[in-house]
Amino acid sequence: MAGTGDRGPVTGRRCRGGHDRVCGALRAGRGRLSDAKPRRFIVASRSDGIARVPSVGSRRRGFTLVEVLIATTLLAAGLALAFATVRAATATAQRGEQLSQHSERMRAVEGFLRRRIVSALPIGFETLPDTGEQLRFTGEATRMRFVADLPDYLGRGGPHLHDVQVLGNGDGLRLAVSFTMVAAGQTLPVAGGPRPPDTLADDLSEVRFRYRGLDEQNQLGEWQDEWEAPATLPLQVSIDIVDADGRQWPPLVVALPQAGAGGAGGLFR
Repeated sequence: MAGTGDRGPVTGRRCRGGHDRVCGALRAGRGRLSDAKPRRFIVASRSDGIARVPSVGSRRRGFTLVEVLIATTLLAAGLALAFATVRAATATAQRGEQLSQHSERMRAVEGFLRRRIVSALPIGFETLPDTGEQLRFTGEATRMRFVADLPDYLGRGGPHLHDVQVLGNGDGLRLAVSFTMVAAGQTLPVAGGPRPPDTLADDLSEVRFRYRGLDEQNQLGEWQDEWEAPATLPLQVSIDIVDADGRQWPPLVVALPQAGAGGAGGLFR
């Protein structure tokens, strides 16, 4: 520490003898130092005492408005990109789920129709009063009726008339089926009235049934929109289905093993 009086600012000793000129110079220098701008110090603790350490210098610098705006813009862009990515992934997952459900519905409906048509039996369900002819299979472009054994999970089992038909108009078509028990070539009345048809598929724009049998040369004939030999079963049945959005289902072609067992061998009239 610098002293006062004759004590020197550096050596801390009193000026004596021939050192008067040196002491005078030191005193003059101390006066000039006192006029300078004072320096800033940081007090640091040490094990042997307290030391005064000069500070780093200038004050700490903050963010400017431009830097804050740029950072905010980048953050907003990143959030927008992340949101768009999540939204696209969600939409893709939803479309995949819809396609999966659509495919599952197609397989379920076509599988049900295939099993029911394959199990068709040459059993009459109605007798024409004028000719006495028994109807075993009636087929139109939007409706077909035949007899097949009903599985236990659908009812009490046994021969039932399967009435598969297209209901509705325009783009609101639906494919439905109803069942009625058959005995002695006639359908039995249902207690409490017939049940409404059960829907197999809805939101359809087109459903078309076609039938195929043998021609007069005993060759496989052309597809027809109406089965002309109701006393016999056709050899093949084709079903074409189109969704309301225009997606076409895979064509369903079913061969009937019992065709020809009921009489005329599937001949067209």
